[in-house]
Amino acid sequence: MGLITGLLTLPLAPVRGVIWVAEKVNEAAERELHDPAVLRAQLVALNQELEDGDISQEEFEREEERLLDRLHEAFCAPNERR
Repeated sequence: MGLITGLLTLPLAPVRGVIWVAEKVNEAAERELHDPAVLRAQLVALNQELEDGDISQEEFEREEERLLDRLHEAFCAPNERR
């Protein structure tokens, strides 16, 4: 970036910074969304909620299916998300 270009685009620096931060947050969220360790921990917590009577069997089955689908996706198609 040349000096003139740098000076002319200086007012946009805060916007570029916000965009960069938003991209980094999105990347971290995507990693966590598809991290098998996180998904397994969520399954364990879900089982505990069922055992404690915090959720019904129907709620458990619905959420378990959703988590297992995400886990399957994490193992079977890691390169298709990119």
